[in-house]
Amino acid sequence: MRKPSSRTRAALALVAAAALGVAGCDASGGSAPAPESTKARAVRPAPVWDRSPASIAAVGDSITRGFDACTVLSDCPEVSWATGSDAEVDSLAVRLLGVSGAAERSWNYAVTGARMADLPEQMAQAAAHSPQLVTVMAGANDACRASASAMTPVAAFRADFEEALRTLRKESPKTQVYVASVPNLKRLWSEGRTNPLGKQVWKLGICPSMLSDADDLTSAATRRRDQVQRRVVEYNKVLKEVCAKDRSCRFDDNAVYDYDFGTDQLSHWDWFHPSKDGQARLAEIAYKTITSVT
Repeated sequence: MRKPSSRTRAALALVAAAALGVAGCDASGGSAPAPESTKARAVRPAPVWDRSPASIAAVGDSITRGFDACTVLSDCPEVSWATGSDAEVDSLAVRLLGVSGAAERSWNYAVTGARMADLPEQMAQAAAHSPQLVTVMAGANDACRASASAMTPVAAFRADFEEALRTLRKESPKTQVYVASVPNLKRLWSEGRTNPLGKQVWKLGICPSMLSDADDLTSAATRRRDQVQRRVVEYNKVLKEVCAKDRSCRFDDNAVYDYDFGTDQLSHWDWFHPSKDGQARLAEIAYKTITSVT
C-alpha cells in the first residue's frame, strides 16, 4: 500500500484536531460542563438560623417600651415583650436567655413615638453590642399621624427600613433579625372605643389619624380609617419583602397584625397599647417565630 503524502497527513491532522475540539464542547457550542466539585463550591449555602441566640437587642417604638402598660402615658420597659423582666410577661429575652441572661445580654433601644425614619439610629446603637438577634417592631407611628394625609409614604417607609438593615449589616453582618408586623390599628379602634376612659385618653393625641372622633361613623370618618388601615397593610408588605431579601431575617408572617387583641390584651389606661397580657402575647408570637424550624 502506498504511504500517504505529506499534504494528506497534514489534512488528517487538522481533521483530528477539529474532532477533539468538538469533544471538548457541549451541544450548544459552549465550554464543557464544570466538574461537580467546582459547581458545589460556586453555590452559596443558606445560613443556618440559630433558634437559641445568646444575646438580644430591641428596636422600635412605644410598644417595645411597654408604654401605658403600668401607668398612664408612661414607659414601662420592665414589661416589654422583647426585653422585659416582669414574670407575668415572660419576655422573649427571658424565654431565650433566662432571667439572669436577659439582665446581662439584652438591650432595649426602642423609643416611644419613633417612626421608621428613626430606626437606622437605633440599629446603630444595637449593632454596637454585636447581638445575635435584633427584634424590630416599628411602623405604627408612621400610620398614627395627625391626619391620614400626614402618614409616611410607602416608598419612604421602604427606604428607611432598608437603610436600617444596611446600618446593622455594616457593623454586625451576622446578626439575625426578627421583624414583627404592624398591628391592626382599626381593630384596636373598634375594641377600645367601647371604653369611655380610653376615649378620653385618645383625645390627648394618641393615633389621631385612626382614633380621633372615635364615635363618628359617618362615611367620611369611615374612609379615613380605611385609608389608615390600607397604609398599615402596605407597610406590612414592605416589611415582608425587605426582610425576605436578607438572608438572616424572619418576618412574623403578619402574626401580630392578625392577632385579635381583646380588652384583656389592651392597656386599661388608653385601651390602645398592649397591657401586660398583650405584651405576653407579643412575646409568645416572637418566640414561636424565632424558634420555628422553618
